Order: sequence, then C-alpha cells, then structure tokens
Amino acid sequence: MTVANWCIAAACVLPMMVAMTSKVASVKGKDRYDNTEPRDWASRQAGWMKRANAAQMNGFEALPLFIAAVILAQQAHANQDRVDILAMSFVLIRVTYSIIYISNLATLRTVVWFAGMGVSLAILAQS
Repeated sequence: MTVANWCIAAACVLPMMVAMTSKVASVKGKDRYDNTEPRDWASRQAGWMKRANAAQMNGFEALPLFIAAVILAQQAHANQDRVDILAMSFVLIRVTYSIIYISNLATLRTVVWFAGMGVSLAILAQS
C-alpha cells in the first residue's frame, strides 16, 4: 500500500476522531453524550463542541475529491513520490483545519480550507 493510500485511510478516520473529542469531553458535563440519540445530542451542543461536530462534517465533505484525486493519479501512473507528499500534506492540512475550526479562528480556517482543496486539486492534476 502506498503512503497516499494510507493517507486516504487517515483522512477517513480523522473526522471521527475530531467528533470524538467533544463526546469524550461531555462525560464531565451535565449533558453527557447520548449514544441512543446522537444527532439530538449534537444539536444541543454549543461552543467548541458544536464546532467539533461541524469540523467532522466538513472532514467528510472533503473526502470524495481527495480520494478520487489519489485514485485517479495512481491509475494514471503519476509520480508516486509527488502524490505521496501531496497526500501527506492534505492530511496535515486537515488536522490543522480541525484544530483551527474548534478554536473558532474563522478567517484562518477559510485559508486553510482553500489550502486543502488546492492540494486535492494538485493531486488531481497529476492524473
């Protein structure tokens, strides 16, 4: 398996890890995570916990382009080292994006979002 393929796996797991932060933190609060009604619980959250859920959703929204770009670049026999580096960059950007999103730095979040999209498009351009 290539580094880029491992990056696909990491990018798929990352949104769930981001959402897990608010669920684990809720154990200490009065509105503990409710696994029987998870969407209702998420809709009642505020502040960073609400943003963590939004970051999770955005993480899933970013996946299709990234996954397609990596697969198409590999099928086109693009330079694998370049694809690997770009894929690692994407994962690091998405980690940074999630931290910035949870931290409520809206303008910086937008800049980092564009960087992630740019990397996905750069991978796609390799195909």
